[in-house]
Amino acid sequence: MKTWKKIGLVLLVILIIFGVWFYPKYKMLNLTMHLFDEDQIVHNFRSFDAVWPVSTLEAPSTKHPFPKGKSMELPTNFKYNGKDVDTQEFLEDSWTTGFLIIQNDSLVYENYYLGNTESTRNISWSMAKSVISALMGIAVEEGDIKSIEEPVELYAPELKGSSYEGVRIKDVLQMSTGVKFNEDYGDFFSDINRWGRGFAMGNSQDAFAATLDRELEPGTINHYVSINTHVLGMVLKRATGKTITEYMQEKLYNPLGMEFDGYWLLDGDKMEMVLGGLNLTLRDYAKVGSLFLNEGMFNGEQIISKNWVEASTIPDGPHVQPGESFGYGYQWWIPKGEQGEYMAMGIYGQYIYINPTTNTVIVKLSANPKYNDDDYLPSNDGPHVELYRAIALSYLPVEKPVDLDSTIE
Repeated sequence: MKTWKKIGLVLLVILIIFGVWFYPKYKMLNLTMHLFDEDQIVHNFRSFDAVWPVSTLEAPSTKHPFPKGKSMELPTNFKYNGKDVDTQEFLEDSWTTGFLIIQNDSLVYENYYLGNTESTRNISWSMAKSVISALMGIAVEEGDIKSIEEPVELYAPELKGSSYEGVRIKDVLQMSTGVKFNEDYGDFFSDINRWGRGFAMGNSQDAFAATLDRELEPGTINHYVSINTHVLGMVLKRATGKTITEYMQEKLYNPLGMEFDGYWLLDGDKMEMVLGGLNLTLRDYAKVGSLFLNEGMFNGEQIISKNWVEASTIPDGPHVQPGESFGYGYQWWIPKGEQGEYMAMGIYGQYIYINPTTNTVIVKLSANPKYNDDDYLPSNDGPHVELYRAIALSYLPVEKPVDLDSTIE
């Protein structure tokens, strides 16, 4: 009996150790597998810190909330492909969780839906890429990164021998690395979903990046590859000697006087999920938009160089020009048009829209479970752009010409 008791005790200890090690991974994997389920998606998008390892961005003691401006009413409807779209129905049908408008650096509209509030930290998805671009610009300006013409392996030597060897930092910024990658979120076996399942199990993102193949000459074709942004994160971390969280805290979070704590999701090596794992409030996302609208200036301080803001938001080569829809800058999307607009965009309906002509910033957070259905109007970027334009153009002085041939399809 004593022997069986000892065996039982050993088995119990083994089970406890296994449970302590495996259960957190099970929770993360389970969340990943059900992340976009219609009955869970809204909760999931605002609750990652309950399941995932995170690093915290602390709201500074000196906060800089937006001043309140004259409240505006949203347009009753807007035009898309020649048809009227009801604004409120569109917001509801796209599962909007937060909507905010900054006009002339003042808050003129703010509303929350589906249980979100002003203090809700919501996942950015790929809007985080634009934030990483901003941090890269600071590192270049301060000399930690000497030039974006340099190859990435100069800063991240573990990429030697991979498809990223010899690729310029600029090519990575412009999503023109030539790396072969399937970004289809609706395809269970796509590269992005393979990466996601590995991330959920705590696997190294650095190691995943080094496994990808090359199919095109770098700098020739714009092909969206989320892992490119992880490579930027590798470069930034090694160039500055700081974690992404530490660097963002010092260079953006404190100077912008963010109102609430934020956080980054971490992999098993405690590396931030820079391609989409930033979680901020609606207002604090708007701070990033306002910073770019003001050419990198905030509260009298030049936080990002004006040159970097311009280079980030103006396509400078034939392969990144807007076609029928969007061009691409340094991790920013540029709609076809004449107003100088640009956007940070994330899957499932996350947007920071910036219009320098009208001095407007619009932020929309969403949790649209029908995102992968292209036939579902609210799942498309085009009508979102037209909604933002309808709002922004209401502030445009009548004497300024409006380009009427820039509809995003």
